Amino acid sequence: MVIIVQAIRIFAQRRPPGIYKRDYIEALYSFYHEVPENIIVTCPSTPEWKRPSDLDLNGEAKPDDDDDNGDVSPVHNDVEEKVITNDDVLGDDVPFDQQEALRIVCYRLLELPPARGHAQFPGSHPVSLDSDNLQLLRQRYYYATWKADGTRYMMLIMRDGCFLIDRNFCFRRVQMRFPHRNLNEGPHDMTLIDGEMIIDTVPDSGLKRRYLAYDLMALDSVSKTKLPFSERWRLIEDEIIRPRHNERKMFESGAKSNPMYKYDMELFSARRKDFWLLHTAKRVLKEFIPSLCHDADGLIFQGWDDPYVTRTHEGLLKWKYPEMNSVDFLFEVGNDNRQLVFLYERGKKKLMDGSWMVFPNGEDPSSISGRIVECSWNKEQQCWVCMRVRFDKSTPNDINTYRKVMRSITDNITEDKLLEEITEIISLPMYADRKKADERMAHAKMAQHRRRGQMPPQ
Repeated sequence: MVIIVQAIRIFAQRRPPGIYKRDYIEALYSFYHEVPENIIVTCPSTPEWKRPSDLDLNGEAKPDDDDDNGDVSPVHNDVEEKVITNDDVLGDDVPFDQQEALRIVCYRLLELPPARGHAQFPGSHPVSLDSDNLQLLRQRYYYATWKADGTRYMMLIMRDGCFLIDRNFCFRRVQMRFPHRNLNEGPHDMTLIDGEMIIDTVPDSGLKRRYLAYDLMALDSVSKTKLPFSERWRLIEDEIIRPRHNERKMFESGAKSNPMYKYDMELFSARRKDFWLLHTAKRVLKEFIPSLCHDADGLIFQGWDDPYVTRTHEGLLKWKYPEMNSVDFLFEVGNDNRQLVFLYERGKKKLMDGSWMVFPNGEDPSSISGRIVECSWNKEQQCWVCMRVRFDKSTPNDINTYRKVMRSITDNITEDKLLEEITEIISLPMYADRKKADERMAHAKMAQHRRRGQMPPQ
């Protein structure tokens, strides 16, 4: 990977005299999160063809306003403190042609056929837990994790940059660094991961944006979608997160010659999301979620041996606290201020006759017209209650998703009922035997690390 000082020298050799404006060089270092510490970057003098033809009173050429006389001032890394939210637009725009090319790359990595017409977001989506699909927990081996109330993004890691992919299948470039385990191999290229962006409220530090990676679909242009989830989840830590951590420690220790890449200048940090054995669900609900530094609204149940399934995955289950079960509608205000509530059916708007919304925070409905609104169901008033406007979405839920959520609302699987079911499920031989096998493997790994005089990575 060419560092900035090398790139500047190569450019100067091929296009003499090179970059002669100091602010351009500073912008390059800032954009790529490098700092020119202990490096003397000399800006060449303004070339003759750029010098002004006007003469001063002494008959000499007037200096160019951008001529820095070869001096370079230090790069300023001051970051303006500001409030950050889940609705913030992150990264830089991507040209239309490049975005279309990146969409094709994603489809190929996911082993999907080329899209006809408008390409849709291919990420895996869970379905709401109801009394029927709850039985899947008895048939397949599941792990559990918390359902963070964040923003969904896939991330495509390319050699020339990283791209956040939102639910609208739009790409924005962010400057991130993802080295290989062997740091001499440079950065990843054509690696695709899935995750969510959350904002943690960290004591004494304020708000911190973090990307929780929970799945990996491709590694260096090789699709991994057919691997079981357990393998894909392991690869996230081994191939993505730990190499970043190791390189950052190396840079901060000064073991690598300058210029150092400034990880703390990135828009957010990245870590792997944890998954646990199903029997830990009670502790996740009672202890872990209350201790989180960000909001969570339920649990996700992931099949441990499942492949990656694009779009709706009937075996990927989400349970929400009953009061948090929600549907995303397209809300419009029609003639005579009449509320119009839409879903999608076969890709087209479907008016939900008789449905109406209330806005408990006093929002002006006309100001929200044309937006996607996430709503919970008020059983007493038989109406939908606005929870928030979804700035990250441009289309409402499909009618089939709506029906599944309504089924979940009707079944009303409370926290106590869910935990009762799980207590019964984990006593099945499928879980009991595998739990013992996992515990034996964990003890063996711990003993191995102790013999080597080191503890396993946390």
